[in-house]
Amino acid sequence: MSAYTAPQEIKKQGFYPYFRAMESAQETEVLVKGKKVLMFGSNSYLGLTNHPKIKEASIQAIKKYGTGCAGSRFLNGTLDLHCQLEKALATFVGKEEAIVYSTGFQANLGTVSALTGRHDYIIIDEFDHASIIDGCRLSFSKVIKYKHNDMGSLEHELSALPAKCIKLIVVDGIFSMEGDIVNLPGIVDMARKYDASIMVDEAHSLGVLGKKGAGVASHFGLVNDVDIIMGTFSKSLASVGGFIASDSATINFLKHHSRALIFSASISPANAASALAALEIVKSEPQRIAQLWTNTHYAMNALKELGFDIGKTETPIIPIYIRDDLKTFKLTKLLLDEGVFVNAIVSPAVRSDSTLIRFSLMATHSLQQIDTAIKKLGKAALKLGILEKKELVANV
Repeated sequence: MSAYTAPQEIKKQGFYPYFRAMESAQETEVLVKGKKVLMFGSNSYLGLTNHPKIKEASIQAIKKYGTGCAGSRFLNGTLDLHCQLEKALATFVGKEEAIVYSTGFQANLGTVSALTGRHDYIIIDEFDHASIIDGCRLSFSKVIKYKHNDMGSLEHELSALPAKCIKLIVVDGIFSMEGDIVNLPGIVDMARKYDASIMVDEAHSLGVLGKKGAGVASHFGLVNDVDIIMGTFSKSLASVGGFIASDSATINFLKHHSRALIFSASISPANAASALAALEIVKSEPQRIAQLWTNTHYAMNALKELGFDIGKTETPIIPIYIRDDLKTFKLTKLLLDEGVFVNAIVSPAVRSDSTLIRFSLMATHSLQQIDTAIKKLGKAALKLGILEKKELVANV
């Protein structure tokens, strides 16, 4: 391990962009080393992490249940609060039942690794989240990748598989780095044609797409065509944890076979209560989702006008492609110095030729905050030779 020195080298140059400690709540402005900076690196798409109703729900849960459950859901760690949350989640996404995991990562890991056997196949998009990939690694099944959102590539892979085997297609609803939306109608067509099942990771699409924020399956009207829906609480639902929703038989199987569920401690009472309170706000305040999309389109247009390459994003996740590791690190550091927090994304999160700044929107951002951040982004990019349209940047 001592031979691994890449982080140390970036630190020596003064451009290390990770593990930056914040001294405040996850709002549109945060404190970093005592300085206010604009937060454009958060997954709190609806801006709920500091909502007073959610904080109060968390406090009341601690008063009633204490701070932890001291065990796994399988044994002594199930509260009536967990059951209440699972029922609400299943109803929200349109499935019979749901089961809550300790994190979204664990939900994918524990489900993907458990559902198929040695003679079965898991088919994944090449840009699927790391938790899906790691679930595949723990599975005994054969794993096949197809080209990103490419239905021709998916059909090519499916058509070569044996007819009599389980075929599970696992995809992100919104791809977490690229910001584009899965071609779910095309996947449903392929699944019908080749007798495959579908699992959709709704981590970044809950609270963003669909009826009252129910996700990408709802967005396309294909809830009944998707067999398994996964979600997380750490984005729009302002907490920590994850869940799987499906038919009763699948949930029953996972309860008794998913090692990441059986051998992990259950989420705390505070986390469960926070997620439940956040879910109620998401359903009752659709104006938050509307404002998120207003902010998203506003920021996209401004970034395009400056000449930034934002790829094929369609969502509040806006990748700003730099395609150079060092410049990505430099730009992130320069922006933080100027009071703007963004995330530097390099390999292995993306391909080495696709490094990017991940610029993400919240419903609670003001248009003035977006303008300020993009103006500073433009000037910093110009300084580093990433942008060349001097006259446009000067007039932002």
